[in-house]
Amino acid sequence: MSRPEQIGTGVPAVSLQVSASAPATQAALGGRSNPFLLMPITLFFLLLSFDVLRAPTLITSAGIGSAIIVATPLVLATYALMAVVIAGRGTVDLSVGPLIGFINVTMIQLHGAGVLNNPFAVIGYAVFIGALYQFLFALIVIYVRVQPIIVSLSGYLAMSGINLVILPRPGGMAPDWMASWGLGTTIFSPVLLILLLASLAWILFTQTAFYTHLRLMGSDERAAYTSGVPIYLVRIGAHLISGCYAGLASICFTALISSGDPSQGTTYTLIAVTALVLGGASLAGGRGGVFGSFLGAVNLYLITYGLATFSFGSVQSFVTSLAYGTILVLSLLLTLLIPFIQRHVRNFSPLLYFVVLSVVALGVILHAGYDYDTAASAAQALAAHPLPPIDPGRLYVGPLEVSAPSAAEAALRSVAAPIVSGLLLLVVLAVFLRVAITHSGRRSIAPAVAVVVVATVLLGAFMIRHPEGFGAAAPAAEEGSR
Repeated sequence: MSRPEQIGTGVPAVSLQVSASAPATQAALGGRSNPFLLMPITLFFLLLSFDVLRAPTLITSAGIGSAIIVATPLVLATYALMAVVIAGRGTVDLSVGPLIGFINVTMIQLHGAGVLNNPFAVIGYAVFIGALYQFLFALIVIYVRVQPIIVSLSGYLAMSGINLVILPRPGGMAPDWMASWGLGTTIFSPVLLILLLASLAWILFTQTAFYTHLRLMGSDERAAYTSGVPIYLVRIGAHLISGCYAGLASICFTALISSGDPSQGTTYTLIAVTALVLGGASLAGGRGGVFGSFLGAVNLYLITYGLATFSFGSVQSFVTSLAYGTILVLSLLLTLLIPFIQRHVRNFSPLLYFVVLSVVALGVILHAGYDYDTAASAAQALAAHPLPPIDPGRLYVGPLEVSAPSAAEAALRSVAAPIVSGLLLLVVLAVFLRVAITHSGRRSIAPAVAVVVVATVLLGAFMIRHPEGFGAAAPAAEEGSR
């Protein structure tokens, strides 16, 4: 037979082979049981626990608000880089940092000239310029047939020089309505809204057929072409998405510094590449996700925050770069254990693993937030009013007696009880769903799962809404005994 055999509706046999191998490809590229998220999740909670113990102010409203405003430009730059990396051909856009800087300096200059003042005009301009640059990038790669790494490196050098021509030194002022965005004193801010909407848009994008074509093209471009995927249109679409996210990253970067800076944006290139690799994405294409990229960018922020608690003097920046490189190398080396994990843990759930470590991290946060303050207050009170010596005869009386909790401890227990109960409830619920879905048919177990889920959610809501409902009888009984 000289050509692929036609079956049924006229679909080539090679198409059926690709479709048949789709589940295996999806598992390899990071579906529900994505083992490549093991490293970024573990690193996130290790760094978070270390930073909270070093500086408990990280978990305050101002600390979280500052983390959001500082980390958001890097997160969005990582999203922008991820879109073209998934497309394959080794398309690592080194010009994403200078592109962010270019949009920043032109936006500041146009605002100073009175052209850009409206928020919708500023956001539209940033997204349009980012998409236009990436569109030209895609046209050169597709039709001129220049290697993507050459185009990105040329764009990096050209944009870096153009930025210095437009704005030789840092200066200018951001729009007045953007000045309050970069304060970072509260958690809820327009920057957080941009981050949430950008992440939600990417999650919705992963549910489309275009995203499936994008991943297939990044994994094997020839197989995608043979299957009928319009690879040129898919590649152009990936670059347009990358440009939109680069524009949003530039807006958040402008809000962070409240001015124009022709050189600061270039630092986002290598940091975004590092964050993408730490998030479990493959630079060869075909694998990457919003959750892993977000964790990779946040991990880099936590590294910087933790090192800032030490005093390295004039070599602070060198120590930070050394930490980036060391953790990146160790993470890549530990990914060699992933085949071993896949052999022994076939149904690894990133969500369940994340929930379990969240409970442990919550304990560390509560300890750092409350126990240190209590210990410091007790030490100060003891220094001000030293206790008299204890009679040795009374030292071993009542070994099982426990002192009554103070008002502060009782308040802490009332606040922590619903949180701990809710997290434990989530762990139990996640384990139940995982076991039920893995070992039973979906149709037969669906009614039972629905009943248990509804009952558990109602119980959790009652415990959170009325935390005193389960412990109200104990004080009454204690009063009666007295």
